[in-house]
Amino acid sequence: MKRYLIIGGLFLSVQLAGQSLQKLSLAEACDLSQKNYPAVKQKDLVKQTTAISVENLQKGFLPQFSLSGQATYQSDVTRVPVSLPGLSIESPSKDQYKLVADVSQLIYDGGMTKEQKALQQLNATVEDQKVEVELYKLRERINQLYLSILYLDEQLKQVDLVKADIQTGIKRVEAQVQNGVAFKSNLNMLKAELLKTEQRSIEVKTSKKGLVDALSLFIGQELDEHVQLEKPVSAAVAANEIVRPELKLYSGQQKLIGQQEKLITAKNLPKASLFVQGGYGRPGLNMLLNEFDFFYIGGIRFNWSLGGLYTKKKEKEQVNINKKMVEVQKETFLLNTNSLLRQQQAEIDKLQKLVTTDNEIISLRRSVTDAAKAQLENGVITANDFLKEVNAEDQARQTLITHQVQLLQVQINYQTILGK
Repeated sequence: MKRYLIIGGLFLSVQLAGQSLQKLSLAEACDLSQKNYPAVKQKDLVKQTTAISVENLQKGFLPQFSLSGQATYQSDVTRVPVSLPGLSIESPSKDQYKLVADVSQLIYDGGMTKEQKALQQLNATVEDQKVEVELYKLRERINQLYLSILYLDEQLKQVDLVKADIQTGIKRVEAQVQNGVAFKSNLNMLKAELLKTEQRSIEVKTSKKGLVDALSLFIGQELDEHVQLEKPVSAAVAANEIVRPELKLYSGQQKLIGQQEKLITAKNLPKASLFVQGGYGRPGLNMLLNEFDFFYIGGIRFNWSLGGLYTKKKEKEQVNINKKMVEVQKETFLLNTNSLLRQQQAEIDKLQKLVTTDNEIISLRRSVTDAAKAQLENGVITANDFLKEVNAEDQARQTLITHQVQLLQVQINYQTILGK
């Protein structure tokens, strides 16, 4: 029984995995697309690279070992020109040998390691934010796909309404033809128009399938052909603060440049380390002893490279210029963004008025179509006249659908431009 339960559970999980999504919201589509987008993998790679770089920098405070050796022959050596009875000072050999092991321990590096680690962390933040900017731009593409599918869904509903009106007309004209009060050509005209409407339905469904497939590719999950997309709630438009990820990127770049200035200061400070040298050679430290011997020496090293002081001032000037360049980029971005917001606001105001007018037009057109149905049934108008009224109402409804989706898109664009 346990084995059957396991097999049944595996079968169910495979079956569920193969199922396609039946419902989807815009927020879910954006979230899934960002998780599935290849660029998101860069975030983990940046973290790994930063961790490795920081670990390597930290190892600068571990004891450093070096081994060196040399064998030389020189044309002359130091001699002591003193001759005393009973005293003989042997001159060093012209062939000399030395093997030295050096161990040093950094105790002060002017803050270089600390500033370099901070620089690596800030650089990782900037690179991570660049990925966020790229992922945010993806939202615009998802919004476009999502709203296009919603638009086609509304088109299909409108096609069904037109088909219903034409089918009503066909039933009434069929009765008239059977009673001999209408020509069959009128009936054929309505049937032909119904077929055209069917063609329109096929075109819309095909276009929708292509968009659904594209959206499936972005979110990394299979979407059912008849997936139900939740209509986004149009958010109230207000003059809110811009919180786009680009602003965080500019802020991170400013901090990164500021850290470079600290690094310039640190690299021009003195460095100090402890060291121990041990070796074996001829001669050793005692130059008067001409034989192989062990030796050692220890102490503290002090190093201060003054060459950087010549370029320090200019390097800091370059840093300040870079800061100003980032500030200019930020100001340009804010100017363009605010300009887009004003354009979107104007579009929202326009489309809201158009939608109100569209509803009034549709109300009037519907009353005309209803009257045309009665006139068609009574033989007052022809099938062609009836189709004109049906098509006029259809056109009015299509215009409303277009304006409604455009209004929704502009409202979503406004929030996207803000960074909401």
